[in-house]
Amino acid sequence: MNSRKDLPEISFDDPGRHAMTQRCTWVSVAVNVLLTAAQVVAGIIANSQALVADGMHSLSDLVCDFLVLFAAHHSKDPADESHPYGHARIETAASFALGAILAATGAAIIWSAGMKLQDLGKLPPVAPLALWTAMLALFAKEGLFRYMLHVGERLRSPMLVANAWHARSDAASSLVVAVGIGGNLMGFVFADSVAAVIVGFMIVRMGVVFSWEALQELIDTGLSVEEVDSIRQVIIDTPGVGSLHELRTRRMAHRSLVDAHVCVNPRISVSEGHRIAEATRKRVLDSHPTVSDVLVHVDVEDDLDHDSSSQNLPDRSELLRHLAPVLAGLPKPHRLVLHYLKGRVEAEVFLPREMLADPALVSRAESDFAACLSGCPPLRSLSINYRQRLSPLPGD
Repeated sequence: MNSRKDLPEISFDDPGRHAMTQRCTWVSVAVNVLLTAAQVVAGIIANSQALVADGMHSLSDLVCDFLVLFAAHHSKDPADESHPYGHARIETAASFALGAILAATGAAIIWSAGMKLQDLGKLPPVAPLALWTAMLALFAKEGLFRYMLHVGERLRSPMLVANAWHARSDAASSLVVAVGIGGNLMGFVFADSVAAVIVGFMIVRMGVVFSWEALQELIDTGLSVEEVDSIRQVIIDTPGVGSLHELRTRRMAHRSLVDAHVCVNPRISVSEGHRIAEATRKRVLDSHPTVSDVLVHVDVEDDLDHDSSSQNLPDRSELLRHLAPVLAGLPKPHRLVLHYLKGRVEAEVFLPREMLADPALVSRAESDFAACLSGCPPLRSLSINYRQRLSPLPGD
């Protein structure tokens, strides 16, 4: 017999994903409607405050189920201009609201039961009907938990998994209620109200946990250390990546987003650097199915080790004005390449190879460039290259 973990997971883009989420939630709605009615009515008839409290718990489940349906419907909407990353965090917001509802419901139950415990003499005896109803609710909620967890794990939906564990907490609370009712039937009149208080605390705790986990995602808490280390290794192992000096991750419902700064050889072309970035992005997406997007920033040096001194260096137009007096007396250069490294500029001037036929011109050019270099502190070096142009270069 296969376990849940042996079953294939459903892709995020599977068209049946939304239908499975809705079907699972409607099953939960049907179960909770029946349980709410049965527990509240039986609790009132049988004088069981704990059973009524459990019924209110089931009622809160109904509200949560409708929140899940709302979130599942809207979270599948594609990205748009106002929401470039999509609408997946509607699920997260629903989980936060679910937790808040649970916490409020639990607090109300604790207050009500606590008030009744102050006067034990007025507590009425509980009828056996309450015990049978509590046992029925216990088995129904445990079955609902197993079904919803099965679907939630296949869909990798934290919202459904959270709702499943909510159902498990309901089963645990029904067990406490059954024990409390049993104690009342045995003569311990306070047991039913004590059970109601315990159920209230269980509900509050579960609500706080759900809201806290959702809040962590809403404030962009990163992935686990193990997940980050795995992504880091994939990036470092990408051909062409020299080092990785900044890696940021965050969750968005059932998916993850990754931002990375990688260092490449500063002498390669922009297009090759872009190709390395795309290769890095693809490797991370292929190796980590839960990652939906990777933004790779290409650096030529670790910009965390330096201040923004490169931002204060002269740009191409300023350097060309500085070199203009020298270039004015020379044939038009094929190109000028600038490297901004470690707070200085390294310049490479590519001149026509035909200049080599005039040694005097070459000597004067090299002397003028040397003087230009000494008169421009931002320039670390200035190299002259002579080459024969074999074909036109775009942008030259």
